[in-house]
Amino acid sequence: MIDNAPARLALAWLIPAVGAALFVTIQCFSYLNTHVGSGGAMQAMTFDPAALWGVSLFYGAWVVPPLLALAARRVTDWAMLVLGGLLFIMSTLAGVFDGVRDGGHLVGLELLAVTLPGVVALASTWRHIRST
Repeated sequence: MIDNAPARLALAWLIPAVGAALFVTIQCFSYLNTHVGSGGAMQAMTFDPAALWGVSLFYGAWVVPPLLALAARRVTDWAMLVLGGLLFIMSTLAGVFDGVRDGGHLVGLELLAVTLPGVVALASTWRHIRST
């Protein structure tokens, strides 16, 4: 019988990754809508090159846990759990903080798009590590 656990784990980690991308996209559009609605009275957010690289690396790192799942080794399983857990926790904290600052709808979106699938992915990874 073919073991498809690595593919299931990769899919489990792809769902919060897509949720994080959707969250940051809707957050940007929400900020832009508020900025335009205020007639430009709201201070514009500007990022220096280091901040842009940091955001790009953070959201780009979401692809690593699914790739580690496909490697299907004991060491990569632990790396997937640790890296995925850190990304999950940091995204949840940042999303809730940004949502409190920018609007309650963003908190709900973060909890539904990243936190809930992240908990499922963490639990699936932990269950997989314990079973092997």
